[in-house]
Amino acid sequence: MATAITTGAPQRGVLASERRFFLLMALAIAATVVIGFTMNAARMHWSFLALPPQVHLHAAAFSAWILLYVVQNWLIVRGSLKWHRQLGALGAGIAVVMVVLGIVTTVMAIEQHRVPPFFPPGIFLVLDVLGVTGFGILTAWAIVLRRQAAWHKRLMLCGTILVMSPAIGRILPMPLLGKFAGLGVFAVMALYVIAGMVFDVRSRGRVHSAYWWGGGVLVATQMLIGLLGMSPPVLRLVERLAA
Repeated sequence: MATAITTGAPQRGVLASERRFFLLMALAIAATVVIGFTMNAARMHWSFLALPPQVHLHAAAFSAWILLYVVQNWLIVRGSLKWHRQLGALGAGIAVVMVVLGIVTTVMAIEQHRVPPFFPPGIFLVLDVLGVTGFGILTAWAIVLRRQAAWHKRLMLCGTILVMSPAIGRILPMPLLGKFAGLGVFAVMALYVIAGMVFDVRSRGRVHSAYWWGGGVLVATQMLIGLLGMSPPVLRLVERLAA
């Protein structure tokens, strides 16, 4: 009995510390997104209201996800598991909408010649489509493993990191990075995953396998962007879309 009490207290302490860490990561992601798009708004020479409807829907869905991600982690810290599970269904619906709108908005940006000047259209297409697809895969996997908290929270974190790239791209001096612009965005996203790994090592003594899978999706996405972004089929597709 004494041994059980002795070992139980440290385990509860680690769990509480872990929950606070994931809330801090959620807040850091939210802050990055707010800073990125605030900087973008300050540089804009056009009216946000003049943008196409799908852009507004896209912004609303992605903003809702970031807000919900913070709230969900806050509920876990508070111990409000019932509310966390109920809001999970809403999150699943938002995630589906995000994937669809992410692809639709990217395609329409190419059709309307709204591609950022520092990205070749092919790279832009593959970058956005693979990013939101990777988000969808990791989020769906996290939902399937929702009863395995250690896997669930880490896959959710990695999935959310994948949709940070537009905000990061608005913070970094992308024109100055030239051909390394995409690599710069990847490096910043990787730092968030590495932060999770470091916390695991310090609190658990090892990196949880979920980070290797989530980080692997991030790395695979980066590699495929380089391989597919300038490939003839993608270039032909971009040319047709922009015609």
